[in-house]
Amino acid sequence: MSESQATVKAEAVVDEEKLDFKLILPVFVIVLIDLLGLTIIIPLLPIYAASFGANAFTIGALGAAYPILQFFGAPLLGRLSDRYGRRPILLISQIGTLVGFLILGVANSLWLLFVARLIDGISGANIATAQAVITDRTTEKTRTQGLGLIGAAFGLGFIIGPVIAFATLALSGDNYRLVAYVAAIFSLASILLTYFWLQESYPPEKRRQGSEKVQVGFGAMLAALRRPEIGLLLTLMFFQQFAFGGFEQLLSLFTLNRLGMNASNNSVLFVFVGVIVVAVQGYFIGRWSRKFGDRWLVMMGLIVLGMGLMLTAVTPHQPLPGYSQARLQAELSGDTALPGETPPTTNNIQVNLPADGSNGWLGIAWLLAAMVPAAIGGGVLQPSINSLITKRVPPVEVGGILGISAAFMSAANAVSPLILGGVFQVLGSTAPFLIGGVILLLLWVTAVRSLPVKGSGGAGEQGSRGNG
Repeated sequence: MSESQATVKAEAVVDEEKLDFKLILPVFVIVLIDLLGLTIIIPLLPIYAASFGANAFTIGALGAAYPILQFFGAPLLGRLSDRYGRRPILLISQIGTLVGFLILGVANSLWLLFVARLIDGISGANIATAQAVITDRTTEKTRTQGLGLIGAAFGLGFIIGPVIAFATLALSGDNYRLVAYVAAIFSLASILLTYFWLQESYPPEKRRQGSEKVQVGFGAMLAALRRPEIGLLLTLMFFQQFAFGGFEQLLSLFTLNRLGMNASNNSVLFVFVGVIVVAVQGYFIGRWSRKFGDRWLVMMGLIVLGMGLMLTAVTPHQPLPGYSQARLQAELSGDTALPGETPPTTNNIQVNLPADGSNGWLGIAWLLAAMVPAAIGGGVLQPSINSLITKRVPPVEVGGILGISAAFMSAANAVSPLILGGVFQVLGSTAPFLIGGVILLLLWVTAVRSLPVKGSGGAGEQGSRGNG
């Protein structure tokens, strides 16, 4: 081989291992704008429900409403994206999100909050479809980094979204409804960007033929579970999301009960978590994947997230400096409606608030320290597991298998807040996070024994053999 041929070959290898950000930029920006609506709402939703008199179990049920419907909708929409393209399915999903936010804004009763989340859930294939776009536009060498950018968009969303929520609450006198309307504006912006900017990543010649029968629903999920390696990875996805999803859904309720943190305080906490997630998924995950491989990322994510949840569980019972039970009670029961609207008021707050006295910094300092491993572990697991999954199926199945992966995550997100919300209600705020930590440590043991090393990608994959 001549020197020039060797140079060309070396440059081709470098190009294959280098992510083309120009191809990824549109979907990254669209997902970020779309997620801003979600991340504006997430810190608020449990406290919004509490203002209607919801207890911990009901708040868990509200958290489950979205993923229950997404469990049925995401696999079907994922398969449809394999047949009709990614762009139209993404638009349908985004429109459902917009409608859900608008209903949250006009809600004057608890049942309307459930309606809003159910509508958003049945059309909830935004992220799975975006992941399919990323898969279409990456190689096996760059896929984990590309999928990690979806997570980085989440992280940026958790930085910017809660700041927007905090500012909206501050300027509106803690008007929870106005936050939902602001989220709807960002959702509308994501629809417009998708329609006018995003180009189809899966052209007609690559799609399934119209005469080909595509298996969907429970049959497709069971078939995927029976496939070697795919079944194990989907099982890992489900149980890690059961633990992490409960953490996400119940964190605001935990901080309300343990530290007396209101919606604004939780917005700041989510910003802190978002900064860590952006650093992990926007920068470190690509380097770690290339150096150590996706299998190593899964192992590391399980053990680190488990530690983070256990540390969170034992956060000291100490309300923030300046906390007042009467003031927080008034905020949750107060009139925060816009002119002419019926406020979501109740004098029957069913979440125990901390007593006055013994205020200090230890509780929040401990929680912030626990958030570091929790955010790192949570940040690496989903993209690394999905990357391993996509490397084990042909390109024509990528949209469908990511839809099935999203369905398993949705199933976990559905049962987790119901079960762990009930645990919170009966056993207190410590138990759900301890249970989640134990689950993750058991998953780590299972993955060490059962997850194959070969074919996971990354230069360091073989070097990680036997090291967990």
